[in-house]
Amino acid sequence: MKACIAYAPGTVANLVCGFDILGLCLDSPADKMEVRLLDTAEIIIKSADGYPLPEDPALNTAGAPLLEMLQDLDQKVGFEIIIHKRIKPGSGIGSSAASAAGAVAAANYLLGSPFDKVQQIQYAMAGEKVASGVKHADNVAPCIYGGITLIRSIAPLDVIPLAAPDLYVSVVHPQIEVRTADARAILRQQVPLKNAIKQWGNIAGLVTGILKNDLPLIGRSLEDHIIEPVRSTLIPGFQELKKSCKEAGALGGGISGSGPSIFMLSSSRQTAQAIEGIMQETYKNLGIDYHSYVSMINKEGVRIEPLNNSSR
Repeated sequence: MKACIAYAPGTVANLVCGFDILGLCLDSPADKMEVRLLDTAEIIIKSADGYPLPEDPALNTAGAPLLEMLQDLDQKVGFEIIIHKRIKPGSGIGSSAASAAGAVAAANYLLGSPFDKVQQIQYAMAGEKVASGVKHADNVAPCIYGGITLIRSIAPLDVIPLAAPDLYVSVVHPQIEVRTADARAILRQQVPLKNAIKQWGNIAGLVTGILKNDLPLIGRSLEDHIIEPVRSTLIPGFQELKKSCKEAGALGGGISGSGPSIFMLSSSRQTAQAIEGIMQETYKNLGIDYHSYVSMINKEGVRIEPLNNSSR
């Protein structure tokens, strides 16, 4: 029996101004997934820690991508997946993407790597559709590629990996849930042209800053005139926290994905840890439980290790 372990890391999507087109990969947290190749055409999904996960693969963010993969394979095979869920659904740091990308990357490994990374992203996007009703790649792409990715187009899929600067990411996850589908539902379908022009300038500035390792330009470009003003109303303490973090030396940041997590970029670990302290203090004062992380930008993405058959 062929088996492996996938470590599927969390991700930060949008990067403030790049709604659905930009994302970066974190070192932690990460889901751990044990994946085994079966000689029967079925998908078996189990929770390793009792976390309630849909066992119907069509309703599971790890299972749906593999169902699509099996349809394209001229082999009678299947997969068993045991998930150690360490990224809470609804956290805004790519829980559904980690499940989808981890399952696809592990399955691809066990099959002898027949699919390139773009094809893996296409399959993983099926898991995002289960979670939010929309196929988007700004979480699964950095999870599979690592680093920072630009999604130039979904149809056809065109993903551009960007050379990620050596930046530190501070993340706080206040223990409230903001469902991706709900966070999308409140967005305006039309925006003023003047706001769109500001947004285009910030996206171009952010990508240029990333490619040139121009940290002040990255900081100036981390502004959102379209999504953040709406979604920030769902997150207690957001505006005050963002202001305090920038005053303490963060380059900038904002809502991670659809929230409620908040991220900030810093040029040093010392600053990132100080920012984490501000995040912790903010939610202590608000009486809201939280988890916080300090991570470098993970340039590897999903990590696969072989699993000894006897370790089951």
